[in-house]
Amino acid sequence: MKNKLKVLRAENSYTQEDLADIIGVSRQTINAIEKEKFDPSLPTAFRISKLFKLPIEAIFYFEET
Repeated sequence: MKNKLKVLRAENSYTQEDLADIIGVSRQTINAIEKEKFDPSLPTAFRISKLFKLPIEAIFYFEET
């Protein structure tokens, strides 16, 4: 799944550690999501969506290859 997490995080001046602490996951989880190696759980996606005040589909999207 593609995502805009790294861009949103940078725009809000959050480090990976900051974002991880805010949404209750590890820094490694944030790194893996940003590198598109791991899809977030639904609760994690909702927490990210709420934090950035955007719908989930504005942050995470599926792009067929």
